[in-house]
Amino acid sequence: MIVSVVSMPEGVVARTALSEVKERLAAPDFVIVDIDQGEDPPPDEEPLARLLGLDDRAWEWLGRRDEPVRADYREGVVGCVVPVIDGSDVKHIHVFASESHLVTIHHGPMGLIDNFIGRLPEDMPSNGATAVFLLLHGVLEAFRAAAAQALLEVGEVEEALFEGRASQHVHRLAELRRRAAQLHRAFLPYAAIAQEFLTHRRMANPAMSQERQALNRMHERTVQLVMMEINSLRDETRRAADTYASLVADQQNLVINKLAIASVIFLPLSFLTGFFGMNFSYLSNNLSSEKTFLWLGIGMQVCALAVAMYVVLYRTHWRQLRDGRSHDSAAGD
Repeated sequence: MIVSVVSMPEGVVARTALSEVKERLAAPDFVIVDIDQGEDPPPDEEPLARLLGLDDRAWEWLGRRDEPVRADYREGVVGCVVPVIDGSDVKHIHVFASESHLVTIHHGPMGLIDNFIGRLPEDMPSNGATAVFLLLHGVLEAFRAAAAQALLEVGEVEEALFEGRASQHVHRLAELRRRAAQLHRAFLPYAAIAQEFLTHRRMANPAMSQERQALNRMHERTVQLVMMEINSLRDETRRAADTYASLVADQQNLVINKLAIASVIFLPLSFLTGFFGMNFSYLSNNLSSEKTFLWLGIGMQVCALAVAMYVVLYRTHWRQLRDGRSHDSAAGD
């Protein structure tokens, strides 16, 4: 377990033992504590709430692995579980904050926490509430950047599909659809809980300061904006998949048309073969010369082929082309 304590407003980061964090949290000074429990914490370890000097019954879920997204508020202290984009994975951060401290708990290294701690000397939050909003703003920006990057890749894959379909384009499109579903599945519970929690806090505390209300409104707008971008990504991936399905359907139609033309060519020949193979007395007695066979066999084949090509190519395809040109000219007028 790695415990980092940031003293504010200096922004000095120091490594310490978990046993000392309880004393630092009890002091009136504003501190920020980051606890990395590691990928595989020991199973017999005491509850983290007890080690931090908190009420075990109220905060028993704090630091527990696989805890779903949630938000609790008790006696001026807020605790929540927040989804975080970490590369291609979605992880969770446990946040515990009051006016005088902020505690972040996670399993394994996380780039968002490193960036947040690295920017503390520049951002200089004055209390725990402001620090929480700064941390949550970084969470929202990570979701927004992931959605924007995936949206750009969807456009590139769609252009590549029009130029020439390849297996890697289809695989990439499937990965982007899974990415959109992953972002939506991770962010939707947080958006619902954040909206409910902030609305409840405004109703329960009408004397909230103007600065805190402004932070709440800004966070709500950002949550809605990120949710809109994720929904836009899902719509774009669906549209790109529909485009690919349309291109495949057009290619299948071309293949079917070629097969239809080939069947038109060979169908009269099959008919003539079957016709002259019949054992009728007229065919056996009267069609005995080679000249008669050539005239009837080849002549009927050529005539049937000419009629079939006229019907298929001219009466069907040419009419469609002519109607399409007429519609285009009417639209242009």
